[in-house]
Amino acid sequence: MGMMGYYLLAGLVAYLVGAIPTGLLVARYKGIDIRSVGSGNIGATNVYRAVGKGWGLATFAADSLKGMLPTLLLPVVVENLTGRTTPDALALFCAACAVIGHVCPVYLGFKGGKGIATSAGALVVVGPLSVLIALVVFGILLRTTRYVSVGSMGGSLALIVSVWILYGSGDMIRPIVLTALGLLGIWRHRSNIRRLLDGTESRTRDRPVKEE
Repeated sequence: MGMMGYYLLAGLVAYLVGAIPTGLLVARYKGIDIRSVGSGNIGATNVYRAVGKGWGLATFAADSLKGMLPTLLLPVVVENLTGRTTPDALALFCAACAVIGHVCPVYLGFKGGKGIATSAGALVVVGPLSVLIALVVFGILLRTTRYVSVGSMGGSLALIVSVWILYGSGDMIRPIVLTALGLLGIWRHRSNIRRLLDGTESRTRDRPVKEE
């Protein structure tokens, strides 16, 4: 197998890992079909509201690992298999594939989450300073507005700005890929934007189902 074959295989594995519907599995363990309650999204926020705080945080952690582990480990595996140093582009490719897997999971008919947690996990590997800035902005906006969606979109925008400041003077692949992930996160919140404009978006304290 040539190097391109190894890269494509790594991307496929990253996609399949990212596509694991952790939120659905966590909620199902508690006897809830997460797709039929709240926003219907399989992500950590809906799990938090429908199942409970601890389960929501567990889902966020698991979704983050879906992005982090493929991005961190698959380039190392390819290096060991080929005996050749892999470029940074492979880690970025694996990061993107993992996020796409979460957003468009083959296991659920390509209907997945918004990709924020998975992106954060992947970015810890390929853009740690940018993800730190994004998380700070997310935390500030969440605390001041109590809208997870506002925090997520603000964090995504901060990510886009920061990657060009921090990495824009070097190889263009990194800022371009990270910008694409940030824009994907914002685009996936388009239904939240409509609810914000309508005044029907749920705040963090709104929990329709109490944890048992």
